[in-house]
Amino acid sequence: MKTRFLTAATELTTERWASLTDGAENKMRDPFCSRPFLGAAENAMRSGDSPVGADDTLSSLGWRAHHLCLVDDDDEVAALLPLYIRTHSFGDFSRDWGWPDAWERAGLAYYPKLVSGMPFTPSPGPRLLVRADLPRAPWVAALITAAIAETTRLGASNWQCLFVSDEDAATLVNAGLLMRRGVQFHWRNADYKNFDDFLAGFTAEKRKKLKRERRAVAESGVQLRTLHGDEISAENWRDIHRQYRDTFARYGNYPAFPVEFFIEISAKLGRQLVVFTAQENDRIIASAICYRDDHALYGRHWGCDRTIAGLHFELCFYQGIEYCIAHGLQSFEPGAQGEHKLARGFTPVATWSGFWIADARLRRAVGDFVRREDATMQDYADEASAHLPFRRSG
Repeated sequence: MKTRFLTAATELTTERWASLTDGAENKMRDPFCSRPFLGAAENAMRSGDSPVGADDTLSSLGWRAHHLCLVDDDDEVAALLPLYIRTHSFGDFSRDWGWPDAWERAGLAYYPKLVSGMPFTPSPGPRLLVRADLPRAPWVAALITAAIAETTRLGASNWQCLFVSDEDAATLVNAGLLMRRGVQFHWRNADYKNFDDFLAGFTAEKRKKLKRERRAVAESGVQLRTLHGDEISAENWRDIHRQYRDTFARYGNYPAFPVEFFIEISAKLGRQLVVFTAQENDRIIASAICYRDDHALYGRHWGCDRTIAGLHFELCFYQGIEYCIAHGLQSFEPGAQGEHKLARGFTPVATWSGFWIADARLRRAVGDFVRREDATMQDYADEASAHLPFRRSG
């Protein structure tokens, strides 16, 4: 077994990357931990302008690819862990606010840190990939050992394995990583026949409010359409990207991906890219960009040219729910944050991220913090559940 590092996802051929799996039997795999998505994201970041003044010459947005590969005795890639050297925390959703100051008070530098996560994408999914014909457990253990060794070799403060699948979370716990709980709001498909079947479980008051929101959109006269990546022209993408960019600007944030990124992944991901649009006279005036795999729809970005009552909820939530029901998808994960999702039937679920801290003193301090925080996050999820719109049995 040998260890190699890739400075770009595109250094591995499409065929070799496709041979690596998370152990599940999926025909349509997670779109984010894929060569097309990571390759396009890395290309976009390499040519982008940094909003935070990072001085990383290989990636102006501070995502320097350092993907960890394990190679077998036949010199074939056997396992892979997406890995980035980070000089700041912008866009990784690690929630490590205040940690750099703690390291500085201890006389240590917090950056660089190593991150196994998807750029600007807080979506739970696979991180530890192993070739399908190999036994998974020993190669996963070897990936974790190699990541810890590389953290030490580079003098990085910590290794963060962010938004991992439940299976990977259990493995990381057993490997001694500190596991940190987050909360997102996901929709679950209870074998609903249609949208009305889903609404039948709501209280009468909540059901009427939701129907009123949808009726306002219908009466506005806009036409709603669902487009997949292979149906979206470059001209369409310029409209959609403008809306994506304007949303970030409205809230004082930075739109990381240029229009070329979306045109590229539209061609490469095809049906795994889903955009819900509102149109007037064949012109797209609002859009919600999503991705999908075999079992889930993932909401990512929203934008509009003008405000129409209820349109945000229609494109970002209700169209996605109808899509999941029609295509037999089991869940809809519309992104981080947003208690307003509760009233639309999205339930709080735990997300997990693992941390290996190099310095023993700070490892103990972070461990204490994570344990205290965990109780708060559980209380938050319990409190949020009390505001779900569903009728209560008994």
